[in-house]
Amino acid sequence: MSSQSEKTDLFQRDPSGKILPTIENFYRFCGERKLMGVKCGKCGAIFALPRVTCPKCHFASMDWIELKGTGKLLSYSIVYVSTQEYQGQTPYAVGIVELDEGARLSGVIRNVKHEDLKIGLNLVVDFEENISQEWPQWPRYVFKSL
Repeated sequence: MSSQSEKTDLFQRDPSGKILPTIENFYRFCGERKLMGVKCGKCGAIFALPRVTCPKCHFASMDWIELKGTGKLLSYSIVYVSTQEYQGQTPYAVGIVELDEGARLSGVIRNVKHEDLKIGLNLVVDFEENISQEWPQWPRYVFKSL
């Protein structure tokens, strides 16, 4: 019989119990209000989105690390025409943020007037409280101004 903790632990794991570096696990961490990345066990490179193999040195040992979630805006765009799922949110801003750890992460930018967006703007990750009953149905992160 499974214990209660095994029933509620939805993370994908390897046979040793280590949480696998998958996008599903990334979003499960987001559901816990944690921004997690992976760090290469050989060269130390950090990536905001999980991967099994380091693209810099090709080492196949990546470990989860918690990221601070703060960084600077590198690039952005205002979306005026979107897919059906996001039409109710247009216009909205999306950007690429270089996190303090050096990893880059793209995402929606909320609570910043579009005219106030500028390259170098300090942003922080926040997590949406409500998971949509429609697409997409996973915990989401967004960026907002510090």
